[in-house]
Amino acid sequence: METTPEPANQPPPFAGYNAWSQDTILVESVKREGGGWIAERADRLGELVGSERVQTLAAQANRHVPELKTHDRYGNRIDAVEYHPAYHELMALAFGAGLHSLTWTETRPGTWVARAALNYLWNQAENGVACPVTMSFAAVRVLRTDPGLAAEWEPKLLASDYDPRPLPISSKRAVTIGMAMTERQGGSDLRANSTQAAPLGGGEYELNGHKWFCSAPMSDAFFTLARTKAGLTCFFVPRSLPDGNRNPFFIQRLKDKCGNRSNASSEIEYRGTQARIVGEEGRGIATLIGMAHLTRFDIVVASAGMMRAALNQALHHALHRQAFGRRLVEQPLMQNVLADLALEAEAATLLALRLARAFDSSGSDERERLLVRLTTPIAKYWLCKRLPSVAVEAMECLGGNGYVEETPLARLYREAPLNGIWEGSGNVICLDVLRSIQREPESIEALVGEIGRGGDRVKGSVAAISQLLKETAGVEARARRIVESIAIALQASLMLQHASPEAADAFCTSRLEGDWGRAFGTLPAGAHCEAIVRRARLALS
Repeated sequence: METTPEPANQPPPFAGYNAWSQDTILVESVKREGGGWIAERADRLGELVGSERVQTLAAQANRHVPELKTHDRYGNRIDAVEYHPAYHELMALAFGAGLHSLTWTETRPGTWVARAALNYLWNQAENGVACPVTMSFAAVRVLRTDPGLAAEWEPKLLASDYDPRPLPISSKRAVTIGMAMTERQGGSDLRANSTQAAPLGGGEYELNGHKWFCSAPMSDAFFTLARTKAGLTCFFVPRSLPDGNRNPFFIQRLKDKCGNRSNASSEIEYRGTQARIVGEEGRGIATLIGMAHLTRFDIVVASAGMMRAALNQALHHALHRQAFGRRLVEQPLMQNVLADLALEAEAATLLALRLARAFDSSGSDERERLLVRLTTPIAKYWLCKRLPSVAVEAMECLGGNGYVEETPLARLYREAPLNGIWEGSGNVICLDVLRSIQREPESIEALVGEIGRGGDRVKGSVAAISQLLKETAGVEARARRIVESIAIALQASLMLQHASPEAADAFCTSRLEGDWGRAFGTLPAGAHCEAIVRRARLALS
């Protein structure tokens, strides 16, 4: 009987590596920015991220998508979402590792950088779980505006545990908190929200209305927006009431999303739903700005991690696949593509971790606070725009193999546009940058000073940015161009300070000085592609 021949010239499975200890650029960056003490925990997570176990769980959780069960078999309304066991295991791993809590539970310097390292690693493995992790992380800031609420919820919110049971907080080991903000008629224009809040007495309110996007609807509580007589107000909505009954919270349907399949996103209705005010009545958006700022920061870090994941897949394939008598990684044109991707990934990593350090220092350093306020939306916009291009180019490095579901790149490719859409799409983010500059003009000085650390090679960019900002006529229409210019200058400065000379030179020549084509793989002839690729490879791979 004829047998199928063993496959030839196929790369071995990309598993059994350590995404932390083998990533020289990441380890060096985290140490330099002040979070080096996380190394032991990051090593454990890095090993988990590179394991076949987590890769299998991620594939299962995204293939077997959540299902909505509006009623039980007796006809009772339950509004429950059922997840594949792989999703629950991933949630237990992420929350057990403290991805949601490290910033709030550690007192050592560099906690924002340390947590960013863990978040960067996790987003190389599975991205759906990152949504409830990020919301629970960011919720702490809003929760602390209400000391009574914080005293009740924060201990279990920060627990390194995961408890998906739909029970009152008093009966749970750990809880998660989500958000339900947007409505179908307004989307990002939250001022168009129409959900109504009526007082019940004793500080309690009753909500009635719809929300167009409610992510992770099985969370234990939500921050949401509704209107009182004073205007749009922030409310806290527990899913279970103290008497054990479920708070009215009707899940109308789950979104059939392009990516992010493991994570349920839903449309919901409040119908006599109990809630309490958080923050000042009538200033709901202002109350939630702090939470949105933190979720945007997480998106910056996640996008950088996802770029690294895409690059790792492309490098692994090119190292083991042969064509025309040589390994792909030895082919000059493929070297150019891989080096170009490596520059993009490293610049994203440096920007994300520099921003993390600014968060660490912002409480005591006014300059760093200004950098946080301005750089967060800049980095969010730019890295989210670059990620889809990186993902599709990495997929092309694998050819047809990159386009099938067995490789993580197909899932990563579908996931790539999401971060740019959630928590403020491109236009919203760029207009936020302009508003930040108008409100705090001194932030420009802090930004220019930061870019100037790159030396003489970025002086021209500083002058060009200053000129762009002086031209106030039609500034909104030019907002994207302004933000892009700032982001590239920031990345160039960081590359000049911290990358290898070969990588810094190639980045500046291509991105900053324009000697570049319109696609990856068009670095100039003088670029040291082989050296750039060699440094970007995971150690020992």
